[in-house]
Amino acid sequence: MSDKKVKFEFEKQNKNSVRYKEVPEDGMPPVIGSIYVQKWFAGDSKNIDITISKKD
Repeated sequence: MSDKKVKFEFEKQNKNSVRYKEVPEDGMPPVIGSIYVQKWFAGDSKNIDITISKKD
């Protein structure tokens, strides 16, 4: 099992959600790209981290 921590920064706010764009590691392509998080959870956060677990 392998875990990957992916960092995101604020990109755009919509009516009910907030879009975050991935901040890729130096020299690496994005793992996810952009994600939408519901406003009730995201609040005013400008940066979020997401951990992905691969279960092979």
